[in-house]
Amino acid sequence: MRVLLDTCTFLWLCEDSPSLSPTARHLILSCAELYLSPVSAWEIAVKNRIGRLPLPEDPATWVPRMRKAHGIDPLPLTEDAALCLLKLPDHHKDPFDRMLTAQALHEGLVILTPDPLIRAYPVRTEW
Repeated sequence: MRVLLDTCTFLWLCEDSPSLSPTARHLILSCAELYLSPVSAWEIAVKNRIGRLPLPEDPATWVPRMRKAHGIDPLPLTEDAALCLLKLPDHHKDPFDRMLTAQALHEGLVILTPDPLIRAYPVRTEW
């Protein structure tokens, strides 16, 4: 299974949060192909900059360090994946989540997310 981590899933993994479901923990430990999108790095950077997401260090250092520490590969954002956004209905207004969904659809990935609005899209999710 090829899995794309939602931003909150990545953050909860990094802080070893009890918010991660047992299924999420199992998939993270057992999945050979785990990915983090640059969209999540962008979301983390934006939220850190506006004071909504404190981090122990600069996001430019913290995100890649945490991604590598957890064996997560970066997933490039392609033009085709970005344009897949046009196929999505307007279930969700969050631009980060919509782009992650489009990317997962285009790449044939499962999104590991607790977000019920993402689950409304025609994309495979797990939680």
